[in-house]
Amino acid sequence: MTQAVPHQDRKDQQLPVYRATDFRVVNGANEGDAMSFAAELMLDDIYELRQGCYPAVLAMTPNGDASFKISGRSSIGHQGARLYLDCSLTLMQSAGDTIEALVFVEVDNAGNVAEIYLHALAPLDAKTAYTLVGVDRENAHRRLALSSCVSFTRGTHITMANGVQTRIENLKVGDQVLTRDAGAQEIRWIGRTTVRATGPFAPIVIEAGTLNNHGDLIVNPDHRLFVYQREDKLNAGRAEVMVKARYLLNGDSIYVQNGGFVEYFQILFDNHHIIFAEGIAAETLLVDDKTESVLPKDLGEKFKKSQPGLSAPDQAAVEINERLLLDKDAASLLRRASSR
Repeated sequence: MTQAVPHQDRKDQQLPVYRATDFRVVNGANEGDAMSFAAELMLDDIYELRQGCYPAVLAMTPNGDASFKISGRSSIGHQGARLYLDCSLTLMQSAGDTIEALVFVEVDNAGNVAEIYLHALAPLDAKTAYTLVGVDRENAHRRLALSSCVSFTRGTHITMANGVQTRIENLKVGDQVLTRDAGAQEIRWIGRTTVRATGPFAPIVIEAGTLNNHGDLIVNPDHRLFVYQREDKLNAGRAEVMVKARYLLNGDSIYVQNGGFVEYFQILFDNHHIIFAEGIAAETLLVDDKTESVLPKDLGEKFKKSQPGLSAPDQAAVEINERLLLDKDAASLLRRASSR
């Protein structure tokens, strides 16, 4: 039987990071110094990534106080150590393209800096000049939250309570949307953000018909789709499964759309629901430690306490593990499994 995990995501978050010592100033006020935290950085310093280094996996769990703890699945750092997200950086390449990156600081038991890590939101190339043009301490947590936040893109058709298909950019707070699990539900908040379509922000395109969807469905890579299997093609042990869009890539009808900009939308209800986007079932925003920073502070605190997860019967769904899809054409299997 195919293994599956409960529909709730594991609490730890895994990010590819470089050690600060792998990313040094080659020209500027801090020449020779490694990447550091915001207080020590100088704008216009030029950095390069060391030749031959590769990112490691930093796994962390939120502490609930804006800090994190390095978890046992991390391949870097000290398990159990406290970790802080210090700032967001904007780096410019010689051609004028910009890359955002997040700086994490690991501290020891005495509160001293033990290690600094750089999580780039787009690939970095060795021996390439990156000029530091921006340091932002106010929005770093929001950038991290957005990178893993379930999001639809402009133009996505959402099924309303009356059956009408409405483009997501035309929705308003208070509109009634059809949910799979709880009928008509009122929208409480809509988020809208435009970002560069690179790295974790590059959307996944699911072409029309691939999963029995009416039109192209373009979503954030971590957006989970709900599929009711009329026949258990994945051997999941139950009919209801959820799968992240990035696990369905096949290089043909489901692919990454890199380059340019993408406008993402998040829809919040009183509870975490399954709605219909381009005619197929997909989850809405779940407020938890990972995504709370996307919302205005008062809403984040309110909905984090009130959202237990999906409503019955959808809470019985299992999330399919990526490893079990690697040798399968998951999209074709799921399309056949969900067809009448």
